[in-house]
Amino acid sequence: MTTKFKLLTVVAIFASIFYSCDSDDDGTSYAAPVLSDIELGIGNSHIAYLGSDLHIEIEVVAEGTIDIIEVEIHNEDDPDGWEGEFIYDEFSGLLNTTFHKHVDIPDDIDTGDYHFHFTVTDMQGNQTSIEEELEIQELIDDENPVITVTSSPAENATFNNGETISISGTLTDNVALAGMLVALVRTDDNIADADVTGSNSSVIVMMHTHDFTDPDEFDFTASIEVGAAMDNNMTPANIEGDNAWESGSYYILVKTSDANGNGMVSAHYPITINL
Repeated sequence: MTTKFKLLTVVAIFASIFYSCDSDDDGTSYAAPVLSDIELGIGNSHIAYLGSDLHIEIEVVAEGTIDIIEVEIHNEDDPDGWEGEFIYDEFSGLLNTTFHKHVDIPDDIDTGDYHFHFTVTDMQGNQTSIEEELEIQELIDDENPVITVTSSPAENATFNNGETISISGTLTDNVALAGMLVALVRTDDNIADADVTGSNSSVIVMMHTHDFTDPDEFDFTASIEVGAAMDNNMTPANIEGDNAWESGSYYILVKTSDANGNGMVSAHYPITINL
């Protein structure tokens, strides 16, 4: 009886394990991914420029979780013309995301009408695609954008923990703005202006955007609280490690660029932080 009981117990355990594993795959069907709030090009213009990059922003919701996202751009009139294919797997496993990327447009392809395809595939293999018209143009522009700061801290003003640092102004361009950054930089780090970027982990990002409702003019106000845990990057990041808050001398720097890659950098606006 004891041996029989043990045998039945083992069988029951294996049956339970098999059932549990099988029930994890319950056959649930999920709706195909949903795409909305599509922005293509600066100010949703559906225009890209040779030798520049194309702004893409799309809201993605996938009940079955995202597997992969694909972007394809091809010439509408010439099947042998340039075709760009871009695959993104960093969103895998997410139920939703704001897809925000800038893809490079070569400077040696034909101008004209192109098709833009955006496809999201979920973990079940469900796909949703959109197709948009895109015009690629040549942009002849050697004029830099202009930064006008209208409000900034007094020179060497001191900010204590919990106080807010702010700067405001206007960006203008003769054709189209492409991006802007406002950063708080430690003076002792001796970072060249060219190296102050949204991806530099040694600076504190007060504002970073490539989205301009009016492509040739943008009013901005950038601010951050001293001691804040997160920055104001496009994807907020922790303020820690190389850019952790410290007492000492800092300066605010404003940078912008236009659709042809012409850039402008503001003066340094020095402040002191006292933690």
